[in-house]
Amino acid sequence: MATVELRFSAQPEHVRTARLVAAAVARRAGVDEAVLDELRLAVGEACSRAVGLHRSNGITAPVRVVLTEEEKAFSIEVGDEVPGAGVAAADAAGVPGARSGAPVEDFDDAEGEDEMGLAVISGLVDDVEVSSDQAGGVIRMSWPTTPATVSP
Repeated sequence: MATVELRFSAQPEHVRTARLVAAAVARRAGVDEAVLDELRLAVGEACSRAVGLHRSNGITAPVRVVLTEEEKAFSIEVGDEVPGAGVAAADAAGVPGARSGAPVEDFDDAEGEDEMGLAVISGLVDDVEVSSDQAGGVIRMSWPTTPATVSP
């Protein structure tokens, strides 16, 4: 299981870099070329959401992106450090794995945009989970991979 971890300061200009790295690692892991555009969009949306949460809540910690190549899947986790944010929005977007009852209203996270971003992600990715606790939130997305064929 190969893992690439990327951390970047919560600046919008770094989102593009995260998208490019995610697409390159996904391609190398065997994700189908046909879904790479959707993967890039989903990663961009998740990273933009994390950047927005950090900036609107005055958090200076970096946004983290973990890219993991597993045996038959490739997963991406985008994490923020805003405690409890985004869970109610994830419930509203129908994203599995989201927890209800978190105090989203306690944070300035532009709830409408948050719901829209999570809805976009869930429309682009079949396997997506959103979780959040006092340490922050994570959006986990995964795609199937095809094993590399070895030429004789």
